[in-house]
Amino acid sequence: MPIPNASRTTTVPCPYQHQDSNSVEPCDSGRFTALAGTQDKITARLRSDIMVNELSKNAFDEYLEDIMKHTRLMEDLTRPVVDSIDFQPELRWFMRPYLLDFLIEAHHAFQLLPGTLFLAINLLDRYCSRREVFKRHYQLVGCASLLVAAKYGERKGRVPLIKELERMCCSLFEEQTFIEIEWHLLNTLEWSIGHPTVDSFLQIALTEGNYGVEVEHMAQYICEVALYHKDFVSTKPSIIARASLALARSILGSRETLILDQTEIFTAGALSQYFQGISRILMRKYSPPHFSCSSIRLERILARQAAIGRGIVGPPTLPCEIPQEPGHDSDCGHSSRKTSDCVANGYPTPQITPAGDMSLE
Repeated sequence: MPIPNASRTTTVPCPYQHQDSNSVEPCDSGRFTALAGTQDKITARLRSDIMVNELSKNAFDEYLEDIMKHTRLMEDLTRPVVDSIDFQPELRWFMRPYLLDFLIEAHHAFQLLPGTLFLAINLLDRYCSRREVFKRHYQLVGCASLLVAAKYGERKGRVPLIKELERMCCSLFEEQTFIEIEWHLLNTLEWSIGHPTVDSFLQIALTEGNYGVEVEHMAQYICEVALYHKDFVSTKPSIIARASLALARSILGSRETLILDQTEIFTAGALSQYFQGISRILMRKYSPPHFSCSSIRLERILARQAAIGRGIVGPPTLPCEIPQEPGHDSDCGHSSRKTSDCVANGYPTPQITPAGDMSLE
């Protein structure tokens, strides 16, 4: 006997319904009872979710210091060695952006979590710093890294299938080859997969100040820009996260105070030098409104600064920071939030206060 579909609402006949030969009116008491029961379940689930979130927040606040100690220890243990990658006989650093473009498109197509991308790149770099990788297998190792990262941090239904990765690679590699390289990657890394990603440190840094979603999206964009370049492969994720947040805050004219140390200041300056020539794939990813049109905003700011450098546009007037005007940004190209005009060598510099110095009013 087939099982009825639970998603459908069934009408249960009322035993006390008066039956008349001329007119029959259906009794909906059973349907109303079923709907009421469903509503009660939804309400109970919402209350349960609220309680879980509140308990999680309380636990996070209570154990934050211990969490930070553990994550800072782990980021030292799971950092790739860029000098070892330099000794690869066939791999060259100019190949990295092409593989990153492919992995970012695959990550976006499978709708994976932000942390999965950063973990996949960490696994890729750690593997390449320990094993010799042939040029023809570079994409294969990247796909295996993405697959392992997805299995580690994603829900089961979100993990890509090997057949899907095989199609994305235009059937260059067989299914058995994916399985073998995945096993070899795990054995090489001694099954040490966990890694405090840039995204996790960025979320912690965002809780320290009252930053808006626009600053968060811009910081995420800058963090992914850093993935493309050799200079930041061995940089600690916590440093990249805070440097990216400082740059995003400066670009969007945020008035929140962010104190950085000398290493973070240097990293922020180095990151700003790579704002020219950003990958078109990455720019397209962060151009939609659900990412606050971050790539479009940054590109227009750079174009304006380039025009100032050529003398086409007059220099901005002080003060560097303009208070945010009230109102909501209804158009990605015309934001009511004023951007900072502090420029050094044609690039935006973060309005930061080094540790130990007095904050500027």
